[in-house]
Amino acid sequence: MHRVAVLVLDGAKPMDVGIPAQVFTTRASMPYEVRVCGVEPGLVAGGDGLSYHVADGLDALGWADIVFVPGYRFPDREEPPRAVVDALVGAHERGARLAAISTGAFALAATGLLDGRRATTHWHYTRALAAKYARIRVDENVLFVDERSVLTSAGAASGLDLCLHVLRGDLGVAASNHAARRLVAAPYRSGGQAQYVPRSVPEPLGEQFAATREWALHHLGEPLTLATLARHAAVSARTFSRRFVEDTGYTPMQWVMRARIDRARELLERSERSVERIAADVGLGTGTNLRRHFQRILGTTPTEYRRTFSRGE
Repeated sequence: MHRVAVLVLDGAKPMDVGIPAQVFTTRASMPYEVRVCGVEPGLVAGGDGLSYHVADGLDALGWADIVFVPGYRFPDREEPPRAVVDALVGAHERGARLAAISTGAFALAATGLLDGRRATTHWHYTRALAAKYARIRVDENVLFVDERSVLTSAGAASGLDLCLHVLRGDLGVAASNHAARRLVAAPYRSGGQAQYVPRSVPEPLGEQFAATREWALHHLGEPLTLATLARHAAVSARTFSRRFVEDTGYTPMQWVMRARIDRARELLERSERSVERIAADVGLGTGTNLRRHFQRILGTTPTEYRRTFSRGE
């Protein structure tokens, strides 16, 4: 059982609080227990007209395996309470992961645990975070950053991407995809995807490109080239490649490779197919090719991955 604490600070943003509470909801199919806590038990004034009645105080951080810190009001002006900083540091020293959603990154920054690491926050606050905490390598052009024991994400919607990323690491691709379907969310957006595209006159290709990515996911076993994808999107290969990188943070072929590896992960988890058969099914040709890319992207082998996450069909 994985233990999740959601730390609600004064002015906490409703979506930021609700996302991890719902993704990791306590239910029979999910091996998680969730506690929503504050500095102390009782009423916490939230943001946007909502308040929260929490049953637990900071002692929940000593219980949790992962602590989520939702965004809160005036993070660039007000320091989090010293008790909060000490509790976060203590949880981290005990081995818990710390994950910030949006401006919750400021609370993690106050602990010093982000010093020397990459981190992100809501695009509106990235410059303020960099100015206030100069030792943090702030990346304003990503949805989330995974630094293993400390994770940060951009605005509220990217908090969902971060939670699904954590779920994928804990339980595998199949469980994450199941949760995404339950939440009617995109099953996977890479952390490297841009928060927003700074374009004065948006090109009307968003839905078109999304449709092409969806189509590609259903044709991974077939030859997929830049020309093939561009033809499906009805644009030139040059336009497709440029816009794809802006929208996802990956080149088209990098994205296809990661999609193939993700599909291979799901087949390793849920089927008894051989590595050779899976390689052919996902468009990687041979088991040797699958093993090479699997090791490069995930740092492990298909066999070891199956041993860790296999559930059978």
